[in-house]
Amino acid sequence: MAVQDIRSFNRFYTNVIGALDYGRRLYAPYTLTESRVLYELAHAPRTDAADLRAQLHLDAGYLTRILNKFEEDGLVERGPSETDPRRRSVTLTTPGREAAALLDERARQAVGEMLDTVRAEDRPRLAEAMRTVRTILGESRVPRPEDVVLREPAPGDLGWIVQRNAVLYAAEYGWNADYEGLVARIVADYAEDHDPRLERTWIAELDGRPVGCVMCVRDDASGAARLRLLLVEPDARGLGIGDRLVGTLVGFARDAGYREVVLWTNDVLAAARRIYRRHGFVLVAEKPHHSFGRDLVGQDWRLDLHATPGGRRGVAGGGAG
Repeated sequence: MAVQDIRSFNRFYTNVIGALDYGRRLYAPYTLTESRVLYELAHAPRTDAADLRAQLHLDAGYLTRILNKFEEDGLVERGPSETDPRRRSVTLTTPGREAAALLDERARQAVGEMLDTVRAEDRPRLAEAMRTVRTILGESRVPRPEDVVLREPAPGDLGWIVQRNAVLYAAEYGWNADYEGLVARIVADYAEDHDPRLERTWIAELDGRPVGCVMCVRDDASGAARLRLLLVEPDARGLGIGDRLVGTLVGFARDAGYREVVLWTNDVLAAARRIYRRHGFVLVAEKPHHSFGRDLVGQDWRLDLHATPGGRRGVAGGGAG
């Protein structure tokens, strides 16, 4: 490949990005760099200014001016770092989170409008080509925990949960299509009728692709929060994603007013069970059963939220839950 090929592609892609922000409607009233800072702060609820500068490759003085502006506008708060008194932490305020959410909504809408011009049958090929470019040009970069973003599901993500559960559990444990059917029913029930105040799904995203998930639903029998479908992709394990997903779910359940979180899993899922223990879950019952084409030992776990006021802070999947 010639240098000129890359430069030509760069000019083409720059025009595409410019078209997304035609008339500066996407980032207004912020610059592109200011919008990137807001995005990073929104997806890392508490971070040090030094870490932020390293993540975005920004000059220290430039970042300081941006944060000063944000602080004057009431978008951020700064204080001593919890880990190093020589550093300053940066946290979004409520107006800051609202501004970041508005920018994210605009970006999703702009990209959606661009994709509307692409034929449906060409979209998978486009996504794969983008992943190929990212992988080849970034293959020397080792993923870091801070590269992982937890977000709500986008269109297609619920289908991804079903597909990846079916594929991974078949490959790693030999489970048959009965498990895929169970996951499909869980996801369909959630998609058709869930209360966002009490039920939520999180997708872990790394380099623009989903690599993990967990679901919190209300248990009809007990009224407790039920953890379901914890999963982390094999190539993303070791980054603490499972811990973050469970910790986020526990925090949500506590804020939503639940008294306890319950889950059902199987004893073969050792990595997931270690995560549950770290977050204070206790094994309350287990029973042998034959499901998904295998002889298994099902386990019921429980977390008393009143007994663990603070909560605890990679990793395999957790079963249907």
